[in-house]
Amino acid sequence: MRLKLVCVALFSMIGPALASDGLTSPYRDTASTEIRALTQKEIEDLRAGRGMGLARAAELNSYPGPRHVLDAARAGQLHLTPVQDRTIQGLFDGMSREAQRLGGLILEEEQRLEIEFRAGRINETDLRSRVARIAALQGQLRAVHLKTHLATRAALTEQQVQHYNELRGYSTGSPQPPGHHRH
Repeated sequence: MRLKLVCVALFSMIGPALASDGLTSPYRDTASTEIRALTQKEIEDLRAGRGMGLARAAELNSYPGPRHVLDAARAGQLHLTPVQDRTIQGLFDGMSREAQRLGGLILEEEQRLEIEFRAGRINETDLRSRVARIAALQGQLRAVHLKTHLATRAALTEQQVQHYNELRGYSTGSPQPPGHHRH
């Protein structure tokens, strides 16, 4: 009986604490970032022009990323000719510049959206317009990354692409490269 009372007493103290944990927002950590809608890592990635998984459709389907190709070449794991090295470095540099530019614009638009929410001035028309601008910029950013994967693949031989896939761990069960037919 005494054990039962202790259990009931403990549950009555712990129960409300457990129930309120379900109400704790997963966003509470972003309340202190400069743009609350984004994590600090997302902000840094947009500023730096990082891929953020935007080209995953290309990467996982035998369209290598220029940064990873260059990293593998610098590590001595993937051989590039001097022309390929210059070409892929140029692709990466151009992609990076454009991704940083677009990332900066996305951050500006996100900041404007947040300012309107903080001020309590947002209305549905303005909201739709702002979200559409952000979505268009995000689409442009993704296209920049994806088209650079296309150009990177075009600069490599099929053997280099296959070796890249092996280095990245994609060789088992990877789809065949375009134009290759299984018989």
